[in-house]
Formats: sequence, C-alpha cells, structure tokens
Amino acid sequence: MKRIALIATCLLAVAACSTKDKSADAAKNTDPDKAVSTAGTLPPGFAARTDKPDASMANARYVASGDEWEVSTGPAHIVYDPKVMGNGNYTASASIEQLEAPAHPEAYGIFIGGRDLDKPTVAYTYFLVRSQGDLAIKVREGAATRDVIAWTPSADVPKADATGKVKYDLAVQVDNGVVKFMVNGKQVASASAAGLPTDGTAGLRINHNLHVKVKPVSIKAP
Repeated sequence: MKRIALIATCLLAVAACSTKDKSADAAKNTDPDKAVSTAGTLPPGFAARTDKPDASMANARYVASGDEWEVSTGPAHIVYDPKVMGNGNYTASASIEQLEAPAHPEAYGIFIGGRDLDKPTVAYTYFLVRSQGDLAIKVREGAATRDVIAWTPSADVPKADATGKVKYDLAVQVDNGVVKFMVNGKQVASASAAGLPTDGTAGLRINHNLHVKVKPVSIKAP
C-alpha cells in the first residue's frame, strides 16, 4: 500500500509540473507578435535586429515621411544606421510619438554603445519609456539583459492621453563618466558610465505590437 501511495504521489507531482509548464507556455503565447499586412522596407542605409532570432522584419512596417518614419510592429527590434556612432562625451537624441494605445504596456526608446549588433556577442545600453508614465535603463550583453534602473514611475514621463497618444523627445548624454537620461528636455535619471556600453552605434529600440512615429537618432558632440 505504501508503494502504491508513493507512486500515486509521484504521478500527481509529474502531472502538476506538466500543467505548470503548459500554463507557462500558454502565457507566452497570449501576446504574440502581430503580423503587419503591408510591410514597408527600412529606410536606405539602416539595419535592424529582432529580439527573437526567428522573428522577421517582414512583419514590421516602416513608412518614411520627410525625416520621420511611421512604424507598425510586428517584432520587438532595434533599428540603426551603422554610421551613427557616439564616442567619448556626446548626446544621442530622438523623438518617438505613440499614435495609439497598445493592448499591453510596451516600451520604446534609444540605445547607445552598440557593438557587434549583427553577432551573438551584441551589446548596448538602452533607455526606455512607456506611455503609462514610467522608465527603465537596461544593458543587453549577448542573450542576457540586466537592469541599471528597473521600471520606475516618473512624474516627468508623460502619460498617454485618452486617445492613446503621447510624444517623447528623448536624449542620452554621456558626460565625463556620467550618463544622463532626459525626457522632453528634463533629466529623469542618471547612472555611472562604469560598466555600461557607451562607445559605439546609437539607434532606436521599439517593442512589439506598436504604432508609433519616430525621428531617428542623431549625435551631437559637446
């Protein structure tokens, strides 16, 4: 009887683990990348890298209008001009306007210090905002990411209006060992440059399932 009870207990444990795994898999699939019906090509001279190796930029739509792009996603990705680089002290700036509210909180922002962007050893520092009024600063190193500042509400990060629209003028300033992060001309965070990728390519990071208008990153020396 004891052996039968032990076997039954083990079977129940296996079933519970299996149910847990299935629930986790289901949770991952509740918010898949949207397929954009009419894909647009990236602007000339720009490259992109998706977060998921099997995701395709064919499911993102870029439509250029003057010096801005209307972007619909699709997969989370970074987009950059390999010639736009910051080294030493500089300011990287861009603007991002959310055109409609996403189904779930989704982030976008600027990355700096990009290296090996087309390789498994990719690295960069990125500054993100969300239209719920919060910000984060992270570092990507290969497949891993780490928080410099975890998601934090900020009164200086505007929230979207009732129509889901909001615009951010974003900047990242590297200044003598300190990295300053700004929204609409106001500093909202800072961090030591020690341990952060700061020299390298700069560009935009855009999460999945978003509809935004962006002005690409520009670099200004001190």
